[in-house]
Amino acid sequence: MSDTPSDPDAALPETIRWEGKFITAKTRGRWEYVGRARGIRAAAIIAIDTDPDGTRNVLLVEQYRVPLGKISLEIPAGLIGDDDGGEDEADETAAMRELEEETGYRAEWMENLGEFYSSPGMVSESFTLMRAHGLTKISEGGGLPGENIIVHRVPLGKLAQFVASWRDAGHAVDVRMAILMAAANAETLLGENT
Repeated sequence: MSDTPSDPDAALPETIRWEGKFITAKTRGRWEYVGRARGIRAAAIIAIDTDPDGTRNVLLVEQYRVPLGKISLEIPAGLIGDDDGGEDEADETAAMRELEEETGYRAEWMENLGEFYSSPGMVSESFTLMRAHGLTKISEGGGLPGENIIVHRVPLGKLAQFVASWRDAGHAVDVRMAILMAAANAETLLGENT
């Protein structure tokens, strides 16, 4: 594994073509891509709770996404450091805030599972994948005013079925759902909620 760039454009200067409040359009040689403005990052949260009978359920969110023109099924996620003066916000702090806002569940603590890139040929943005532990439902969730988030609590054993029916209905499915589905039996990622 080498960090030496093999693309001839890698050594060319990066040029900002347009910058908004949340994203920046850039070019480097023949490459066109976007990234988050102002150093904003993102956190995505895997949140699983357990029923008294032992059934493990994953918390998912549904939200209309304007760029797709569709309702999208996602794991809870949100921006880190997007508020003015919040540039130094800790990943764990943002993940706890976003989980509570979107789903109505509060976590005792967050486990950092690493940094991931969802579409590295077009977007420079990464997200920190977090695993929520010690969940307590404190509200109905739904996000901030205007987000209109709908929360789904899906048994892990029925996740593949749920996603298939969602896709069959013509809705969008976020790429992070693939991470969750692929890891549905991996105890290191989805072990019992502590």
